[in-house]
Amino acid sequence: MSALAVTAVDLARLQFASTSLYHFLFVPLTLGMAPLVAVMQTLWYRSGDEAWLRLTRFVGTLMLINFAIGVATGLVQEFQFGMNWSVYSKYVGDVFGAPLAIEGLAAFFLEATFLGIWIFGWDKLSRRVHLATVWLFAVGSWLSAFFIIVANSWMQRPVGSAVVNGRAELTNIWQLLTNRLAIWAYVHVMLVGLTTAAVVIFGVACWHLVRGRNEGMFVRAAKLALIVGIPVSALNLWWGSHLGIVITEYQPMKIAATEALWNTEQPASFSLFQIGGFTKEDPTPRFSIEIPDLLSFLATGSFHGKVQGINELQAQEAATFGPGDYTPPVEAVYWSMRVMAYAGTLVLMVLALGGWFLWRGSLARRRWFLWTGVLTIPLPYVAALAGWVLTELGRQPWIVWGLLKTADANSPSVSTTTIVFSLGIFVLLYGALAVADAVLMRRYARLDPPEVGGRGDEMPLPTVSY
Repeated sequence: MSALAVTAVDLARLQFASTSLYHFLFVPLTLGMAPLVAVMQTLWYRSGDEAWLRLTRFVGTLMLINFAIGVATGLVQEFQFGMNWSVYSKYVGDVFGAPLAIEGLAAFFLEATFLGIWIFGWDKLSRRVHLATVWLFAVGSWLSAFFIIVANSWMQRPVGSAVVNGRAELTNIWQLLTNRLAIWAYVHVMLVGLTTAAVVIFGVACWHLVRGRNEGMFVRAAKLALIVGIPVSALNLWWGSHLGIVITEYQPMKIAATEALWNTEQPASFSLFQIGGFTKEDPTPRFSIEIPDLLSFLATGSFHGKVQGINELQAQEAATFGPGDYTPPVEAVYWSMRVMAYAGTLVLMVLALGGWFLWRGSLARRRWFLWTGVLTIPLPYVAALAGWVLTELGRQPWIVWGLLKTADANSPSVSTTTIVFSLGIFVLLYGALAVADAVLMRRYARLDPPEVGGRGDEMPLPTVSY
């Protein structure tokens, strides 16, 4: 897409991108916080230690704020399929609708039901039953994410379907649910969620430790975040790297674009940073810092592997699908991949250093590092958003890989004026929600964990005073 969106397709893409990226700001934190809150409550249930109950309620309040706004922003996306992308909806509805229906009618219902029971059941259920509700909420949120990833992965690699009378029809639900790309992407997203939650909890704990408040309690929170965050973020870097090998098999053009590799190389180098070289007319970088053979390893698993270039893949796709430009926006794909990788690496480095200080017993005294922990909170979000930009832009010009182009999938009856108007409303609405979320999260993250009675009394619901 050009820098200035002027067509209905461009504006529809911009609207869906803005709402999707904004919604995804809330998804990883819910996916990660749900099991971590469940772990905290489990530790209280098993030990009877009131500190874990206070932390459960403290972190649980942040999770509720995040979940509520995430649900509100996610509902808008499904309406856009019918409004701005009617051709797409008609073409893929029989396939794409199946996992979305399962997600809405089963997984989200399970998720929302047990979250409600957890919120209002503190003083009404036994400790064991109440603990089960938060674990079931976590299971529901992870199931919900699975079906969403299945739907998206079908767009990346259409399986279990066939095109009949100009429409895609579901032929094998098992192939759809076990799509190899979906399995790898799902695990990657879950690891991102756990990493995000660990970093947020660690950052909030660092903020309280800087101020010397409830040190014993927040050292425990930081310890749990580090126990989860260090191995998970390390595993996620490896998993994301290996995911590149899977993507190479199904979408070699995406991998070539992540390196701005115009001509086939064997072995192929990976550039840490480059200036220029992002267009067919100017394929040679003016400056580049490269690691020899690394791209071959990332794309094929071998330091001597062959990586096809954009020019060769363009010729292959033109021969298969007909004349046209099958090259994604190379510069955007190139940088989104690096932002994702570099931010994820920084997260691991900060968490690993935090683990070292915790092991040495000096974490609470390292004020400079505690502020570093606070400032690290945005990094997993940056990495997650960059990853989605890479996933979606790297697939262009296809909205369904090899079957339907994005340029042919929009609603022909929706004018640019209509989309501009609705886009403006969404920007204003989401801007207001962003302010509300920031105010609520900041307010409740700065409070001391609530005092509790023997059973945990009741869950404090977020409120705002005017």
